[in-house]
Amino acid sequence: MDDLAYFKKLEYQNEAYEALCNRCGVCCGATTSDPCANLTKRADGTYACGIYGTRHGIQTSASGGMFVCVNIREVISSGADYPDCPYCGNGPR
Repeated sequence: MDDLAYFKKLEYQNEAYEALCNRCGVCCGATTSDPCANLTKRADGTYACGIYGTRHGIQTSASGGMFVCVNIREVISSGADYPDCPYCGNGPR
């Protein structure tokens, strides 16, 4: 496989993985008392990150606390198990 084909494959896999998200917001703290300050609840009940494209790295919670936003794959590989989260193997696929 040449480099271009390889990178296209990676891009496709990433898009497919991102498409699993049901926008529940749990991984961003939506069900806690101190969610990410960049998390916004939409009218349809789903959540969105206001800085999604640049979210990784140091961020601030709603109360002003600091934390490191990491790729959801890292969270799940650490053993996180969010109910109804397609990333965790729960909920609809």
